[in-house]
Amino acid sequence: MGIHIGDTAPDFTADTSTGKISFHDWIGDNWVFFFSHPGDFTPVCTTEIGRTAQLADEFAKRHVKPLGLSTDGVEEHLSWIEDVNDTQHTTVKFPIIADSDSSIARLYEMIHANESATAAVRSVFIIDPNKKIRLTMTYPMNVGRNFDEILRVIDALQTGDANKIATPADWLPGGTVIIPPSIKDAEAKTLFPQGWTEVRPYLRTTKI
Repeated sequence: MGIHIGDTAPDFTADTSTGKISFHDWIGDNWVFFFSHPGDFTPVCTTEIGRTAQLADEFAKRHVKPLGLSTDGVEEHLSWIEDVNDTQHTTVKFPIIADSDSSIARLYEMIHANESATAAVRSVFIIDPNKKIRLTMTYPMNVGRNFDEILRVIDALQTGDANKIATPADWLPGGTVIIPPSIKDAEAKTLFPQGWTEVRPYLRTTKI
């Protein structure tokens, strides 16, 4: 079937390390960074859970709620979190879904048969407050995620929504942005009174 950008994120109810959640209700008016792991007590996953906890303030100021998933149970998660806190020098407060039957991993197509028949690969879903999937990324089991990039794409999505712009390659907050071709010059004059540079008729750049 496939889960695609623009789709409504599938809803579910699940036990987590912080209690049971109903996913859409839990999202509320926030964005979500939903990310999966092959298993508890695994080295790469431990660093990623720790890094997410270390970046709690960065996620919070963007109104983003992290949500992990591993195909293990709540008891294993709670024991593993103690290890994460100790080895990564942090405190994990966000929930990790217990998905021992892999039902949610399969719902979100996190099981890739040529990697593992049971363990989830490193999937990333950025979900907006309307419960729409805005970005997907998939990493293999042996490669940890780039959290600078995860924060960057969240910034790009939120900046685009707020200002009706697109972002160029390697964009960082404060950088030059692109006026989409769908916005004609007459409308652009209202939206971007600061003006713009027309590199080509289809490529107009500005600062916001």
